[in-house]
Amino acid sequence: MKKLIFSLTALNCFISFGQIEALSYEDANNIEFFKSIKNNTRTLSYEFEDSNVIKVGDTIRFGEPSTESSRTRTVGAGSGFIGGATSNTKTSKEFEYLTYGKPGGFGNVMLAMGGETPTRVGTNLKGDFAIVKELILYHKGSRKKPLKVIAIIGEINGRAFGMNKYITVNDLDNAWSYGEILMSNVKMTREDAINKLKEAKELLDIEMMTRKEFDKLKEELGPIIKGSS
Repeated sequence: MKKLIFSLTALNCFISFGQIEALSYEDANNIEFFKSIKNNTRTLSYEFEDSNVIKVGDTIRFGEPSTESSRTRTVGAGSGFIGGATSNTKTSKEFEYLTYGKPGGFGNVMLAMGGETPTRVGTNLKGDFAIVKELILYHKGSRKKPLKVIAIIGEINGRAFGMNKYITVNDLDNAWSYGEILMSNVKMTREDAINKLKEAKELLDIEMMTRKEFDKLKEELGPIIKGSS
């Protein structure tokens, strides 16, 4: 009982200071947990639904933009023009969940005052590396709604992304599942393990791998394939 009281006291202490040590996808969607968390609470690590973990200080890589946007520029008839107005439409890929600046940063506040939304990150950053600076929790509406995690990303060399010091990942779960952010410390799935073992078996059959090497790999992949730890 004393241990439980101490744990609850420690948790309340973390929450009162706006930070918790870690958060899981399960906790983020568990009303008994998330109703006690205030908006703008920080966490040091987040465990996705697929059990992969992202932490403050981790290096991530920008993946593939998952949306397209179209911009149309219309040129009216006038001096030097023959006929009516012409329109040119340019389509470009953008990151759905990545925007320049911090949510409450000066630039984005000014955009909001002008009725504009934050600028989405373009495909020019695809493949670049960056550092996770902060992981911030917000409710998806009221305190009775589950939590979502946003990430503040900084340049790997401490400089800026062009005119912007930071990039915000507005929904970490979606950015991860759609491949807009990538991590190097990804856990192997059961399907990945099966495919790797099949490939190794083919190499063994054509004598490009020794039986000893195959058996070692099989032993390593066995728990993943069987679903045990």
